[in-house]
This record gives sequence, structure tokens and C-alpha cells, in this order.
Amino acid sequence: MKRTMLIVSHALELGGAERSLIGFLEALDESKWEIDLFLLRQEGELMDAIPDKVHLLPQKATYTVLAHPMKATLKEGHVLLTMARLYGKTAAVIYDHKHNYRDSDVNLEYSHKYTSPFMPRIQHQKEYDLAVSFLTPHYIVTKKVNAKKKIAWIHTDYSQVQIDILSETKMWKAYDYIASISEAVTKEFLKKFPTLKNRIILIKNILPEQLIKRQAESFSVEKEMNASGIKILSIGRFCYAKNFDNVPDICRQIRQNGLEVTWYLIGFGKNEKQIRKRICETGMKQYVKILGKKENPYPYIRACDVYVQPSRYEGNCVAVREAQMLGKPVIITGYPTAESQLRNGIDGIIVPLENRACGEKISEILREPKRLEKLVQECRKKDYSNRQEINKIECICRG
Repeated sequence: MKRTMLIVSHALELGGAERSLIGFLEALDESKWEIDLFLLRQEGELMDAIPDKVHLLPQKATYTVLAHPMKATLKEGHVLLTMARLYGKTAAVIYDHKHNYRDSDVNLEYSHKYTSPFMPRIQHQKEYDLAVSFLTPHYIVTKKVNAKKKIAWIHTDYSQVQIDILSETKMWKAYDYIASISEAVTKEFLKKFPTLKNRIILIKNILPEQLIKRQAESFSVEKEMNASGIKILSIGRFCYAKNFDNVPDICRQIRQNGLEVTWYLIGFGKNEKQIRKRICETGMKQYVKILGKKENPYPYIRACDVYVQPSRYEGNCVAVREAQMLGKPVIITGYPTAESQLRNGIDGIIVPLENRACGEKISEILREPKRLEKLVQECRKKDYSNRQEINKIECICRG
């Protein structure tokens, strides 16, 4: 008899965690599992990538409130939920001010915390063998789902986020298991939440390898990536964590070192204006090019010469794994979890985060084509899909 599983996530926009979710769904054995997926919002470029074996539950309008402006949700008639969001936002502002937070995740957590009591239950007539909350905040699965066992995922480096530790401890404690995507992520998480040590299980990001390789061959990007010389590519949301605002300065240094490079950026987000401003300020308009949001980024990875992840912090960057899977030399900055991302000097290289040192080190690496080729050959030897990680889900249900 099949076991039943419910996975809850936000949406399926382009992002590393979302692509990892598709990999997770693909890896589940449909002969063993009856799989339901509930999305707070049924939107995003990856909606079409949901495997046929997965039953997508109908959208509930109340859950979309969490992503819409409060003025809009009032007009839609969600008065109680809007007031709960407003209360959470006010409480977050007070908390952030008290703790001198400047880039806080408290508002996001509180918005879910204070609205969840007023949300409808998900499949209230059904008890699942396992319920999965794939993205934080993790209030919905604990309060609105019936399941014998519940598991929540960590996708971020908790050394780099500003949170209400007491509030989040209660949130995480409601789960039987907490899935961490890397040992480095676990280490930083437990510094904030040491009492949760016995609930942690390591489940690395699972990537849909065949889909990625197939999509990489689906079209040519020659017209968009038509620069001569070395083509560098970076992918990610245009936000503080990804550090794309420093790419123009790093690119300028590399070019000043006599290397003909063009650096392409794929992504979207609130920091785009800042990145464009920095491109103009550094005189790099011709050499740092924003390609924007791409439903299928893999032909662009295939077309680049080197993939660089210049992040300030990461959980475990999916785009890096995808670049390795497609046989590209990878360079990443020395963010706190970098050592867990790759084998430094073997299937990728870690360079300093500070702009000048970063530019100098990348320049040094780019002058050594044999070194880059060794990275490529090593990547081709390894399976980066992590498909075997799905076996740990079976162990959870048997345990």
C-alpha cells in the first residue's frame, strides 16, 4: 500500500530552492508514494515542470494574501487576514528597532505566524503519513495539516540572517524532523537553535539531472551572449545575499589586469536598480550585461566559459551544482558555507569575498586554462543530482 505525502511550498518561481523542489518531486517513487503538492500561489516559471505523478491541490485564495500588498488584500475582502498581517508587520518593526536590525527576516516570519490561525485547513479530511514544509516560515504545515510525521527544510545560512530566535525556536520545535541541505548549514543553524540538535537530518538538494541536461540543449543563446573573449556567468536573485552589486567593480579589476572578459547576470529582484547604477559608475556598461529573468537558464550556463558565484552568503547554492553538472569550471567566493559547496581546487575554486582580492584571484585563475580544464574533467566524473538522498525520506517514515 502506498504511503501518502503532502508537500507545501510558496510558489514555483525561478530560484534554487524551487528547482531543488522539482528535483525532490522527480526523485520520489510513485510506486511507493501518493504525492500531493500545495502551493500558496500557483505561479512561477517552474509550474510546468511539476511531474505528472504529483497531484497539485487546488489553490486557496486566502493563502495568496501573504504575497499581495495589504491595500489589495483589503479590496479583495480579506479584512481579518489583512489586519493580522498589519499586526505582524507592526510587531516586526518594533522588534527590529529594539534589536537594531537593518536587514531582518522577522517581518516575513511574523506575517505567517499571525495570519496562520485564520487560514483554512489543507485537506482537513485526510491524514498524511508525512507532511513536508519546504520553505520557511513553517507555520502552515504544523497548524493546518494532519500528518503522522512532519518535516521542515532549512535552505539558508543562519549565520547571516536577523531573526527572532525565541519565536522561530517554537516554530521549528513543532516538527519531528528538520532537513538541512548541508553540514555547514546545520552547524550555523545549531548555533542559533542548539536545543534542536536531535531533530536535524541531512538531506542534500536533489537536482533533476536529465531535465537540466535536456534543457541545456534546447536553444542557442549566441545572440545574447555574443561578446568576444571570456564569458563569465552568474545566476541568482538580485538581492544582498548574491552580491551582484559588486560584480561591476570586480569585472573592472579583471579587465584592468589585461583579461578580455564579459560578465553576464541572470536573475531578477529588488536590487536591480542598484546593480545597474554600479555598472554605470564603474564604466562597465559594455562588459557587465544583465540578461534578466530566464525560465530556462541552462543554455546560458552551457554557453559560458566560467561560472562564478560571488555571494555574500548561501545555504547551498543550486546554480553552482547545476553548472558543475553541465561541466563548467566554477569559482565561488569564500562565504561562510563555501567549503561545503565544493572541493576547493578539485571541482571548483574558492576565492576571497573582498572585491580587490576577488578580482586578483579570478584573474590569476583565468590565465591558467589547464587548471580550468582540470576542474571540468573532475566535474564530469561526479554525480551531482544527489538522487539517493530521497532514501532518507523512506527511513523517516519507517523510523
